[in-house]
Amino acid sequence: MAAAYGLYTHIQSNRRRSVALLIGLFFLVYVMVFAGALAAEAMQYDASLQWLLRKAWNDLIWAAPFATVGAALWILIAYKFNQSIVDMVTGARDVTRQEEPRLYNLLENLCISRGIPMPKLKVMEDSSLNAFASGMNEKQYAVTVTTGLLDALDDAEIEAVLGHELTHIRNGDVRMLVIAVIIAGVISFFAEFFFRTFFYSRSGWGRSSSSDSDRGKGGAGFAIVIAVALIAVAWFLSVVIRFALSRKREFLADAGSVELTKNPDAMISALRKIENRGELHAATSAVMEMCVDNPREGFADLFATHPSVGSRVDALVRFAGGHDPGPLAVPQYDQADEQLEPQDEQAPQQPLPDGPFGPSNAGNTGGKPFLPSRPPIELGTPSAPAPGPSDPGPWGPHGGSR
Repeated sequence: MAAAYGLYTHIQSNRRRSVALLIGLFFLVYVMVFAGALAAEAMQYDASLQWLLRKAWNDLIWAAPFATVGAALWILIAYKFNQSIVDMVTGARDVTRQEEPRLYNLLENLCISRGIPMPKLKVMEDSSLNAFASGMNEKQYAVTVTTGLLDALDDAEIEAVLGHELTHIRNGDVRMLVIAVIIAGVISFFAEFFFRTFFYSRSGWGRSSSSDSDRGKGGAGFAIVIAVALIAVAWFLSVVIRFALSRKREFLADAGSVELTKNPDAMISALRKIENRGELHAATSAVMEMCVDNPREGFADLFATHPSVGSRVDALVRFAGGHDPGPLAVPQYDQADEQLEPQDEQAPQQPLPDGPFGPSNAGNTGGKPFLPSRPPIELGTPSAPAPGPSDPGPWGPHGGSR
């Protein structure tokens, strides 16, 4: 495969690799069918391993058209309704320019500047800091951002995040990822179906006799072990391929955002604010794979769909000339996540007696006398001049004379 020179050749090279990986994913469906057929034959016949493998191969040839049609129907249904499913899972809603003028204008300006078709704009009510692109074609493409992201990021940072998601759409990443998730879902379905059938309905299978004189005996156990191993390998490879599709694309999307906005520092600061604050509790793992960041820690990081924020920032600093401010605090998010500590119950305070100017307000001020607020006094600054006769005080103009 030719080496990739520059952003666009890298995108083309990545697309070819993605297509090859998706073909491999589709091939895994046939591996699952063969493994299921082998296990079924082994549970029905006590024959030699060679005989069972030959029978399973014949079953695969017979079932291949049905498996192809079934997988195609699965993909067609997902192609038609994937955006509706994502909206139902996340609770995202369409927004107009009137509802979110700031966000809408930022996205529209990016699209106009590069001649990109305007995707739908959606907002998800969630305090987490994240965004994702979804859809399979220009009629379905949508960019969804959380309300937490809108509150925590400034305009330049939000523009950088929108540029990241537009790059995913422009590069075809969203379509590829959705297809990969769909086919991986087919494989997971077959795997779960097999294991449930094998472990919970094994007693319902009967050993049948066959008139074949060369079928032999004693291979059923080995055949079942092979079938289980094939299914486990197919499932594991489907997961690994999904990770490979997503990890490589995040660096390209970050670079594409810098190309659109000409502001690497905004992308870096946006990533630093989103870092470890992007977990969408209402979203599935498939939705999280489409997000700007999919945080994972410890052992789970081995199966993370996104490279770490640190490695992405390092790439932007090295290749885009950005500056890394390090981890950034987000008061809006951090304060929202703080757990309120239980306070000791205090005995009800007795109301203070009325003063000469009416009832006291101790109940509204925590038992402290009311005083007007005063600005802080800094050392080394001249004291304020005394108020003149006409200068207003906290309760109105000072008297001119007594």
